[in-house]
Amino acid sequence: MAHTKAALKGIRQTKKRTARNRQVKERIKDALKALGKLVAAKKIDEAKAMLPKLYKMLDKAAKMQIMPKNKAERLKSRWAKQLVKQ
Repeated sequence: MAHTKAALKGIRQTKKRTARNRQVKERIKDALKALGKLVAAKKIDEAKAMLPKLYKMLDKAAKMQIMPKNKAERLKSRWAKQLVKQ
């Protein structure tokens, strides 16, 4: 257990940041699942409309260092390829 005030504050900050990061990751996962369902159901127009929103979420997560930049870029690339393929 932390003994100093600074260490206790660090623990509080870490909990808050962890909760926020987890929430962002969950939103991204939900968006990816929804996009996957749209692609599987051949609703390409709706999926293409959703793609910029997903891009924005991924870019923000990479900017805030919640996920690595290359992972965000890789996901964006893969989903763009999926939609072009359909």
